[in-house]
Amino acid sequence: MTIPVLDAVGIHKSYGHGATRFDALKGVSLRVGQGESIAIVGKSGSGKSTLMHILALLDEPDQGVVQVAGEDAAGLRARALNGVRNRDFGFVFQQFFLIPSASVLDNVTLPLAIAGLGVRERNERGMAVLRALELDDKAKNKAINLSGGQKQRVVIARALVNNPKVIFADEPTGNLDTATGQVVEDILFSLNREQGITLVIVTHDQDLAARCDRRIYLRDGLETTAAPGAEPAPGEGEVQS
Repeated sequence: MTIPVLDAVGIHKSYGHGATRFDALKGVSLRVGQGESIAIVGKSGSGKSTLMHILALLDEPDQGVVQVAGEDAAGLRARALNGVRNRDFGFVFQQFFLIPSASVLDNVTLPLAIAGLGVRERNERGMAVLRALELDDKAKNKAINLSGGQKQRVVIARALVNNPKVIFADEPTGNLDTATGQVVEDILFSLNREQGITLVIVTHDQDLAARCDRRIYLRDGLETTAAPGAEPAPGEGEVQS
C-alpha cells in the first residue's frame, strides 16, 4: 500500500477560552496521495485555512494525528519540523509576503539561505526557477516594483526553489484579476501535471476547486458534502470524521 504524502486523522483545533472559544475544526480527516491536487473549499470561517496550516505543520492540532510520509509530525523535534517545511513544502499565499526592498532573486532564494546553501548555488537555482517562470529579466528588480501577477509568480518561484513535494496554496488568486489569476492557476496545475508536485489549495472559488482531482468541503469546522458550484445548506450532509 502506498504511503500518503499527508494523512490527517480526527483533527480538532480551537482558539480562545470560555465564552470567546471558537472551534475552528471539529474532527476533520484528510488523506493526500503523491501527485494529487486537492481543493479545501469553504466560506470564511469554515476552518479551511486552519486545516491547511495544520497539514503544512505551521500549527499543531489540539487533538488528532498528522502524518507526513508515514511519520507522526508530533514526534518531530523543532529542527526536524523546520527541515520538513523548508525541504518538502512550498507555500503560495494570497498575501505575497515578499520583502519589498529586496531583489526578486533574493526573495526567491530566501528558503535556500535559511537552509544554509552558499550564495553561488542558491543564485543558480533561483535563476533557474525564474527562467522557468519567465521572470529572469526581473531578477535584480525590487519586489515592490512588480505588478500583482509578477509578485505571485515570484512567490511560486520561491515555493519551487527547494524542489518541494507539496505546494500549499491559500487563495493563490484572491488578489489578482481574472486573466492574471488564470495564468497563476495554469502554472500551478502544470507543475502538478508535469512534475508530479502535490497541490493542496484552499479556496472559496468553485471554478478553481473544480480543476483539482478532489474537493474537500468544510462548513463550521466539519467536513460536508456539496455539489461543485453550490454551497451546502445549513446542516446538509455534515459528517464528523
